[in-house]
Amino acid sequence: MITKPNKNTGRKKRHAHVRRAISGTAQRPRLNVFRSSKHIYAQLIDDVNGVTLAQASSLDKELKLENGSNKEAARLVGELVAKRAVSAELGAVVFDRGGYVYHGRVAELADAARTAGLKF
Repeated sequence: MITKPNKNTGRKKRHAHVRRAISGTAQRPRLNVFRSSKHIYAQLIDDVNGVTLAQASSLDKELKLENGSNKEAARLVGELVAKRAVSAELGAVVFDRGGYVYHGRVAELADAARTAGLKF
């Protein structure tokens, strides 16, 4: 019997493949994106020290979102994580799309973060 491939298993393989080449530092952290069916999350990670420097998600109370799984929510999360990065004096990041296709919510988050002041 042939089983259907699991989408998340394939995504994790792609993410691991990309993570071999991408690493964040304190001066240029990794902007990691995780997207679930209901929400989207973004964090700035310093891989050298193993710490998260800033984060934002569609669950943040200050965004007051009714739906966390659309492009509008992704855009607001991208702007919020960029605002928090700039306030932490982080201007340049390495973008890690997390194994997802650069399309839809992931692209919207990245474009909003760029517009709000992050360089990648």
